Amino acid sequence: MMRLCLAVTLTLFAAAPVMAQEGPACATKAVGKDGKALAGAAKTSSMKKCCEAGAVGKDGKKLAGAAKTSFMKKCEAGI
Repeated sequence: MMRLCLAVTLTLFAAAPVMAQEGPACATKAVGKDGKALAGAAKTSSMKKCCEAGAVGKDGKKLAGAAKTSFMKKCEAGI
């Protein structure tokens, strides 16, 4: 159990720089075909897809478990 907690903690610290950059980038990509900013459900869907695509660790592997959950929350919040 201790090893698992340590592994999750280290993964979160390793992914922190990526997490810090992805949220605002996804928010600026949330625009419609007409160039206007998306709102409501369309914006939420666009942000979720963008954040899921960016949920990758330093080693190039997709994040999973607690690391992915933390990343998605921060990314979708635009932090």
